[in-house]
Amino acid sequence: MEGFRHAGRSGGIDEYELEGCGLRVLAYNKAIAPVVTFMVTYLVGSADEGAGLTGATHFLEHLMFKGTARFNSRQGTGVFSVLQRVGAQINATTSKDRTNYYSTLPAEHLSLALDIEADRMRGALLDEQDLEAERTVILNEWDRAHNEPVGNLFRQVWSLAFAAHPYRHPTLGWRSDIEHVTAPSLRAFYDAYYWPDNAVASVIGEFDVAPTLAMIAERFGGLGRKSKPPAPPRTREPVQRGERRMETSSPGTVSALIMAYKAPAACHEDAGALDLLAHLMSHGKSGRLWRRLTDQGLTAGASASAPHFRDPGLFCIVAVLVPGRSHEEVECAIAEVVAGIQEEGVTMEEVVRARNQLRAYEAYSRDGTFGIAASLNEAIAAGDWRLYTTWRERLGKIMPEDVQRVARKYLVRDSRTVAWHTGRGTP
Repeated sequence: MEGFRHAGRSGGIDEYELEGCGLRVLAYNKAIAPVVTFMVTYLVGSADEGAGLTGATHFLEHLMFKGTARFNSRQGTGVFSVLQRVGAQINATTSKDRTNYYSTLPAEHLSLALDIEADRMRGALLDEQDLEAERTVILNEWDRAHNEPVGNLFRQVWSLAFAAHPYRHPTLGWRSDIEHVTAPSLRAFYDAYYWPDNAVASVIGEFDVAPTLAMIAERFGGLGRKSKPPAPPRTREPVQRGERRMETSSPGTVSALIMAYKAPAACHEDAGALDLLAHLMSHGKSGRLWRRLTDQGLTAGASASAPHFRDPGLFCIVAVLVPGRSHEEVECAIAEVVAGIQEEGVTMEEVVRARNQLRAYEAYSRDGTFGIAASLNEAIAAGDWRLYTTWRERLGKIMPEDVQRVARKYLVRDSRTVAWHTGRGTP
């Protein structure tokens, strides 16, 4: 394709690089329905924010919908109204390693989504009036999030578990930063990261590849590359050398416990086995946490999750206590589950069942153009989009001994952070 370098192919997805500006494009021409999803994933998230600017990526997510000189609500051409007029579903999300903006719309209107994303990649207004309006909205969002006990405890665990790495910052940012951020500081952050060579565009659905790439080249090719030097590297988290603990409380009746262990990044060779371990522990009535905790009347629910981030993260076990049960007994029961896997291993039957459940879940999550784009987006953020296309193959190679090995290697006391939350209205 003129102007593009073909950079690879995996699982039916072709990767191209627009040579003039460095934009990477993932094209998956799959006739699922007469619609297409266009998603731009920026390789910037809350982990890239500096002191005083936490929450900047999320703040910009809001402001990017305020539009540009061409697309803005003041002249009746707001991003939402223009795209929804042609039947599009649109939104954006922010995470630790990325921000994404997307539209799912009839294929004949793809050019309109390209117009908007190219225009706001370098032409976002980011004016003071919009900033103040969104500041109120975001502070309300922050308050709602921090009034939810388990989610709030989860954020505090990340802040305690990481002493140096910016994963310790909440994605919404610290409240004081939201209150005091300025339009010039957000403009400087935008100018540092929102460029074609710091983004990946995904096109999923029923479309003609050659004319679509030509449209992308026409709209994005002249936007240039980052003129500033690369962003500074993220601080590496020092090795944790002892358990960390915290206790919180709030009004209400919900009491919970989180046990989190340092775990490798999504591209690490052990990530798949940890994912299988988490599922094996927590999925359904066959899960070990359910059998030991929920079935025994200790918890209303318990789950485990593995990290899918660019840098090392946390393997988390979360339990919501049944009223009248103590944190001590629930923590001991979780420790028993972990020790049992470390000492006795897991069965092939458990591994096969967990594999099949994960495959079914993944198949459902990839149903439709947006589902595919969303899963692909997380692989991009983690550092390699091929994590999406090779997932089933890697999952099939994981054996019971791999699960036991990673449990022994990572679920250790010295790398553990334990948090208790007590609802002050609990009897």
